[in-house]
Amino acid sequence: MNNPSQQNYIHQVSIDCVIFGYHDRQLKVLIPKINFKGDFWALPSGFVYQDEDIDQAAERILRERTGISNIYLEQFHVFGKADRNSMEFLDRLIELNPEKLGEKRHKQQEYDWFTQRFISIGYYALVDIQKVIPQKTGLDESIEWYTLQELPAMIMDHNRIVASALQALRSDLDEKLNAFNLLPETFTMKEVQELYETIFDKPFVRTNFQKMILDLNVLERLEKKFTGAANKAPYLYTFKK
Repeated sequence: MNNPSQQNYIHQVSIDCVIFGYHDRQLKVLIPKINFKGDFWALPSGFVYQDEDIDQAAERILRERTGISNIYLEQFHVFGKADRNSMEFLDRLIELNPEKLGEKRHKQQEYDWFTQRFISIGYYALVDIQKVIPQKTGLDESIEWYTLQELPAMIMDHNRIVASALQALRSDLDEKLNAFNLLPETFTMKEVQELYETIFDKPFVRTNFQKMILDLNVLERLEKKFTGAANKAPYLYTFKK
């Protein structure tokens, strides 16, 4: 692997991505586990090339981790506390992996580059979980979907980044109507309500919710979903392009 300090990256700027998927009435996040001794999980992250737009960098990172393109992507926050750096994490990683990283401390340029204060640009992505084939990089032991209730303890402030992304998603739903990116191309009104209830972690009255969604005029009604009883089958909908 090429040393990041020797690449044409913008110094002290990183991107952290929260990739949301939805399945079986659960909101999930795609998280890699780092391929070293010790339990180290981290959000899909990366750096920005000097000649690369920030959004393009986020799209590249997401494409590398999901195997798909044209992902709904939203920049939601910049994390830049004065004491934000990876020194504690990196020192612990070196301590537990002396055979792999014991000499890294002597490569002072690389160690110093990684342990500087980094300003991180947070993005959240909304994907159809059925289309994603999680992709490991050379640094990953695994990459898996975790429910919000079962997130592992991640490095640095990554758990707080997920919480911030969820708050941003909830705030964006009414204005940007982006929750439909978590569903397949066709869906029932019941599935829309279940999705909203999962995101907000609270129930909605069915009649009120259906009226609210239909009044937005963003859905196209299709044929009824076949269940063997046409008169009881729910209508299918798709999001208007």
